Amino acid sequence: MSRQPYLSAVNERVIVFDGAFGTFVQDLDLGPDDFGGASLEGCNEYLCITRPDVIRQMHSAFLDVGVDVLETASFGSFSTVLSEYNISDKAYELNVEAARLARETANDYEASGKARYVAGSIGPGTKLPSLGHIRFAELRDAYIEQARGLIVGGADLFLIETCMDLLQIKAAMIACRRAMVAEGREIPIQVQVTMETTGRMLVGSEVGAALTAISAMKPDVFGINCATGPAEMQEHLRYLSQNASMPISVLPNAGLPSIVDGRTHYDLTPAELAKFHHHHVNDLGIGIVGGCCGTTPAHLKAVVDAVSGMAAPKRTPIVEPSVASIYSSVPMVQDKSFLIIGERTNTNGSKAFRDAMIAGDWDNCSKIATEQIREGAHVLDVCVDYVGRDGAIDMDEIASRFATQASVPLVLDSTEPQVLEAGLMHIGGRAILNSANLEDGEEVGCRMDRVFSLAREYGCAVICLLIDEKGQARDVEWKLEIAHRIHRIAVDRYGLSASDLIFDALTFPLSTGDDDLRLDAKHTIDAIKRIKDEIPGCFTTLGVSNVSFGLKPSSRHALNSVFLHECVQAGLDSAIVHAGKIVPLSRMPEEHKQVCLDLIYDRRTKDYDPLKKLLEIFADVNVVETVREDRTDWTVEQLLKQRIIDGDREGLTVDLDLAMTQGLAPLAIVNDVLLDGMKVVGELFGSGQMQLPFVLQSAETMKTAVAYLEPHMEKTGESSAKGVLVLATVKGDVHDIGKNLVDIICTNNGYEVHNLGIKIPITEMIQKVKEVKADALGMSGLLVKSTLIMRENLLEMNNTGVSEVPVILGGAALTRTFVEKDLREVYDGRVFYGRDAFEGLHTLDKLMAMKKSGIDDPELGRIPSGRVLPKRTGSADKPAVEIPSRSPDVIDDNQVFKPPFLGSKIVKGISLDDIAQYVNETALYRNQWQYRPEKDESDEDFKSRLRATFRQELSTAKSAGFLIPQVVYGYYCVNADGNDVVVWSDESRSTELTRFSYPRQSEAPFMCIADFFRTFDKGPDYAAFHIVTMGEAVSVEAARLFASNKYQKYMIIHGLGVEMAEALAELWHKRIREEWGFVNEDGPSIGGLFRQQYRGGRYSWGYPACPDLEDNATVATLLEAGRLGIEVSEETGWQYQPEQTTSAIICHHPQSKYFVAR
Repeated sequence: MSRQPYLSAVNERVIVFDGAFGTFVQDLDLGPDDFGGASLEGCNEYLCITRPDVIRQMHSAFLDVGVDVLETASFGSFSTVLSEYNISDKAYELNVEAARLARETANDYEASGKARYVAGSIGPGTKLPSLGHIRFAELRDAYIEQARGLIVGGADLFLIETCMDLLQIKAAMIACRRAMVAEGREIPIQVQVTMETTGRMLVGSEVGAALTAISAMKPDVFGINCATGPAEMQEHLRYLSQNASMPISVLPNAGLPSIVDGRTHYDLTPAELAKFHHHHVNDLGIGIVGGCCGTTPAHLKAVVDAVSGMAAPKRTPIVEPSVASIYSSVPMVQDKSFLIIGERTNTNGSKAFRDAMIAGDWDNCSKIATEQIREGAHVLDVCVDYVGRDGAIDMDEIASRFATQASVPLVLDSTEPQVLEAGLMHIGGRAILNSANLEDGEEVGCRMDRVFSLAREYGCAVICLLIDEKGQARDVEWKLEIAHRIHRIAVDRYGLSASDLIFDALTFPLSTGDDDLRLDAKHTIDAIKRIKDEIPGCFTTLGVSNVSFGLKPSSRHALNSVFLHECVQAGLDSAIVHAGKIVPLSRMPEEHKQVCLDLIYDRRTKDYDPLKKLLEIFADVNVVETVREDRTDWTVEQLLKQRIIDGDREGLTVDLDLAMTQGLAPLAIVNDVLLDGMKVVGELFGSGQMQLPFVLQSAETMKTAVAYLEPHMEKTGESSAKGVLVLATVKGDVHDIGKNLVDIICTNNGYEVHNLGIKIPITEMIQKVKEVKADALGMSGLLVKSTLIMRENLLEMNNTGVSEVPVILGGAALTRTFVEKDLREVYDGRVFYGRDAFEGLHTLDKLMAMKKSGIDDPELGRIPSGRVLPKRTGSADKPAVEIPSRSPDVIDDNQVFKPPFLGSKIVKGISLDDIAQYVNETALYRNQWQYRPEKDESDEDFKSRLRATFRQELSTAKSAGFLIPQVVYGYYCVNADGNDVVVWSDESRSTELTRFSYPRQSEAPFMCIADFFRTFDKGPDYAAFHIVTMGEAVSVEAARLFASNKYQKYMIIHGLGVEMAEALAELWHKRIREEWGFVNEDGPSIGGLFRQQYRGGRYSWGYPACPDLEDNATVATLLEAGRLGIEVSEETGWQYQPEQTTSAIICHHPQSKYFVAR
């Protein structure tokens, strides 16, 4: 029969693939002889030669149930895998046989008139190029041999499946295309990635990065298979459904495996798999389905019965042009910025980078890359070209490191195509090539031909310089002529699209004063606008600093900043800049800005030359960053003290050695010099002149210095500490960031600190106080309940006779009045309020000074003080009011939205980039990280400055893999019963699952959360619940940093985890509104969501309207949160573990907003 082409069938109807090869073979209990001997046992692919009947039997079993596509038994049939069995020479033969067996079996079933297709299976192998296991070219060549065999054997398409590494996919796709050229037959390429339970591919790629990198290679189908069951794939599939321009496939395992009777068992039933695939087709627009590990003919029969014959579903994806690192995707169009291309990893522009590369100091090269990301670069320009060196070798060294160590995409910058390809052989993400132009024409073999060919083969974007055979275009018309010509060539000859092209309009320096060049900047601005207008979909870039070449640094920064602003206003999408040297125009003097604009637009007059004026203005201006105080005449004591204040560890040990050679005793250096520096740090912090992140930097420097000096100290057997402090978070409270900051500050100010951790009972604290003869005890707690426990602890200390120990209390729920008035009336000893770590330190210093002098101040910490607040008006002072069972102000005839399902679901694999969009920047930068705006810095400039740090820390988290977002959520039928919300098992409302009790306001409007749901007699109502978590790994990473004395990083990572969890809760609340059907009532901005600009409300336990923390356990039981490893009990103070976890009840009632119930 004449078989309909595979892609034609895909566009016409739902296509069903077969199931698991390995599972089928394992169920046959084959022995060594079946494989051709003991040395080949387990090489399932070799059965194509030794037991072709088994392979035919498998294919027939799946064809019997009606599948459309057979996968060849060739998953590992290429030389790098087969070499483990010493049969690498059989690769070609095995693939020919595998394809032939499948094709012949499929032919037998086509008599009915239904087309059956053979997918040539190409697996990932056992060596991944991104991890350095194998060179790209070696893997590519092994795949070429496999692909040729599959073509010759009769495969209808290539299936590059179970992919764990984007670079491996590129090797396989290039191999398939080269094989098709060699064999003279083209067949489609279907690519399927494998997303682990972490939500990423094995090497750390998010699904967005995979789609960006691989869709640029133009596969015919893109999808997911293996590693997990369909439940764990939902977020990835949802992303692909919304963003993939090509057909999507999904071939999941039969759930997650378990071990039954010593064998791997998959628990997903055929009916359950069929139900998932019906959802994939109907709701997500996925047209290619099937099975992977654990799926049997019975599973596929159920799938065929559910979806076979359905029309191919239609989608309207939103394709956002992007580039990608191996970890994540970066849109070409940035919301709050232009795309910043860092320029310092460039041998032509950075002496530091060039020197490091020449010296083979690859660690320093990577450090320069990381610094650029920290300063705000979205993408890094990498140029290794240097006279007299082999650029391909240097690029091989640099790209092999940056591909995984740099968390942002790369621009490969070279005049030599072979150098570009050396880099591309290491980059799994989507790179940008810099650059192509028409300088040597457009013939085959010219530079542009070679660069565009690389872009097509590796899926790159290309920077196109507006240069032709006559030279660099100067005026606007010339620039546009070249841009249109390059665009036509790229699209018509190389199959690139406008969105693959980034035009650099180029500019000459304005600093020469040459009349011929005076309008160059203006021409560039005009050209940018016209390119964007006349070549829809393309992008623009510019090497901004060229405009100011030859000027002094201070004037360059000003001119670059103004010129960049004008270009962005004209439509510039990206710029190659040193992000740290761009000055916000709002902070630039008006005169400076105006002169720069006059120079750019050549507004000369008879009496005014803006170039001369610019030179005059900046004649005596130096760049602040380049000025460093002259310390040549400082003593070593002054130098060391200043190092502590500055947090400067570079060269620290040299100064410490110098101090000791000058006769200073190590202990004296600590007590008389370094601690003096920490005292200044405390004073600067207290006066608001130093922010906490920099305080922690000083503490790290102090810790490093003490650790270096300790081996040189005389061992006396006595502690050299100023005093001894025991610290603990009280029983039932898991929050420790504040306590740990006290530990850091006190430790690095000369105190011996014993930090007992979280959830510590008073008996354990007293025991440690006695054991170490503590001078003070510090208790910490975040919860209101913890303040009551602190009171009980003080009473217990009275009863056990240890009230002579001074106590310092700290935590967000405490007030100075409560501690210094109420608790001083309770405790027989001294008790102090610690507003922050430095107040705690100040208290310790006073206590130790008193102890050292022997002069006791009996009133210190004992006399009740603080404001005497008027008592809150209670019910006794008011006339009795009858409290209604339901607020009369809350309507009960509102629309009831029916949820999409009842019960709970687990969601994994949520994109960190998606979550990051919902981060509350104020909460993260100010509250968690404790940064503050600089002098005269606006809130937007402050946030813009900190966004670079946020991006860099998020990128680090992606590559390290310690943020693992997961959600368990669900919808339930509910009703109000007075102050209770009753949760039913189903819509029959006959069985109560659980109930939540909420407080009601004692005065009008008498509101209670239960009022937002209908009473039983009014019919069924619905509530959503969710628990979101960033996982345990971020807590482990924060603890590691704290233990390693990396205090600043500790606070950054802890805060990142907390606010990403809050952002995930915000994101998931929006997802619930989408599913529930009223997201159209949302406000226009994400910022508005933080102000409840949406229908309904989200209430987390512990807040005034729902204060009972024990309900955290109730909702955890309801949602079966233990499936995510979440724990909550009296032992944890009814707070979730991991710490970065939060929960909520979500109401759809339009009046459900925050209120206080008292």
